[in-house]
Amino acid sequence: MDSYVERPPVPALAGVVRTVWIQRTGATAYVQRHLPTGGVEIHFPIGGRPQLVGPLTGPAIEVIPPHTTIVGVRFQPGTAPPVPAVLDDLVDQRLSLAELWGRSADRLVEAMARAATPERALGDLQAHLLREFRGAAHVDPLVRAAVRALMPWRPVSVDAVADHLALSASQLRRRCLHALGMTPKVLQRTLRFQGFLALAQAGAKASGAAGLAADVGYADQAHLSRECLRLTGLTPTALLGGAVDHCACGHEHSASYAPFLATRARFVQDGPDRRS
Repeated sequence: MDSYVERPPVPALAGVVRTVWIQRTGATAYVQRHLPTGGVEIHFPIGGRPQLVGPLTGPAIEVIPPHTTIVGVRFQPGTAPPVPAVLDDLVDQRLSLAELWGRSADRLVEAMARAATPERALGDLQAHLLREFRGAAHVDPLVRAAVRALMPWRPVSVDAVADHLALSASQLRRRCLHALGMTPKVLQRTLRFQGFLALAQAGAKASGAAGLAADVGYADQAHLSRECLRLTGLTPTALLGGAVDHCACGHEHSASYAPFLATRARFVQDGPDRRS
């Protein structure tokens, strides 16, 4: 039977990792639709070859073989494991970790293959990432601040974010391309759509897809439909299967967005803060 379970990362990785997961396929191949999240991911089939999935700008379809177990890590936008390239060189690409990390990746593959359970393998992967992140700084603090400001429940323009960070619009754009692989505007659109999916799965009280669309800042349902088609290749009806708490990609968006859903709760209670 197919299964997919997300959970928070170990506390020491919470600043750079959004969520980790374990995915298992059943007796038949599984067609996975990956959606843009604003960050990079590591996909690590146990007994197979791990890959880094660069920032996505549209849907990526993958056929996962039957009886496969994958552990994965989804990074926060603006953070990434050590790679010998800036992220705008990795957009919409899948790269072998062996090519990026060399012998370190080979040793990790061997350790993961010996793990008694997928949970232990996921623990080994997180321990490896902890060692990597201790060795170097991988986070641009200004880009991290920009990511927080561009979350969908903080209605603010990209120019206002640049002003708040004491950067020109072109400087912010260059830094975001380097650290995110996308411009601030593309990131804002990606986060807004992920926020829509997160609110839906979190059971936010709204009048269906139209109410949730307005809640995260879409002008109307037609605006949501255009963005959904651009980012997922599907209409909202096809993606959600007629129910706002279901998504055809299989990911648990509310789990990924747990810290940001808490932020939204404060935003709804306190009112918008347009100084960000």
